[in-house]
Amino acid sequence: MVGGITQFDLSGRIAVVTGAGRGLGRGYSHALAQAGAHVVCVDVNADDLEQTVTEVRDAGGEASARALSVTDVAGFRRFTQDVADEHGHLDILVNNAGTEIPKDAADVTEADFDIIIGVNLRGTYFCAQSAAAVMVKQGSGKIINIGSLGSQIGLGGATVYCCSKGGVLLFTRALAIELAKSGVQVNAIGPGYFRTQMTEPFFQDPVHNAWIAERIPIGRVGSPQDLAGTVVFLASSASDYITGQIVYVDGGWLAS
Repeated sequence: MVGGITQFDLSGRIAVVTGAGRGLGRGYSHALAQAGAHVVCVDVNADDLEQTVTEVRDAGGEASARALSVTDVAGFRRFTQDVADEHGHLDILVNNAGTEIPKDAADVTEADFDIIIGVNLRGTYFCAQSAAAVMVKQGSGKIINIGSLGSQIGLGGATVYCCSKGGVLLFTRALAIELAKSGVQVNAIGPGYFRTQMTEPFFQDPVHNAWIAERIPIGRVGSPQDLAGTVVFLASSASDYITGQIVYVDGGWLAS
């Protein structure tokens, strides 16, 4: 049904969401499950992970959990193969796991740098590599990396974060080119400011909070539901001719 609602139906699809234990990852998990996918939720925090799975199931969706760090490259490779072996296919990866340690550049330590790059860029790279190995064999798949405003613009106090998210943007483009003829699309979502546990310190700072508010033309920060349509679109057959792109969901920030 060309142009019909069935293009957005994810029934029968198997989706992996990293960083699914809370925040935007929990929101992506809900959105994909509501569209019909079975969502395999991945997070380092087992308690948060179980909460996500419980919420998805209570809402009528299908979900399972796997406690795993995206920094465990060998473990993630085994995991993606296990998912493919159990379900017969792996259709969607939402590469959402991320972290931030807000500091001025002069105060960033080597440990800070390694943690942020290790999760946001190295983790994203090797999780995508692992999923791609399965998807190329089956001739189809959707890899959705998670960028940021920091993929496009500099943000003071977030130099390493911007390095990592800028890298995610160019990695998305390069991998999309490599996989284009294999039936695998690689795109990214660039959320603007969303209120989550990771970003809460920004909103608790009155100066930073005011700075954020005055730069969003729509007039409010985002909620996980604001990302639901974008992640389902990029995970579905409706986006089969779209690859190497980043879709900013920012309330108009970058337009102003």
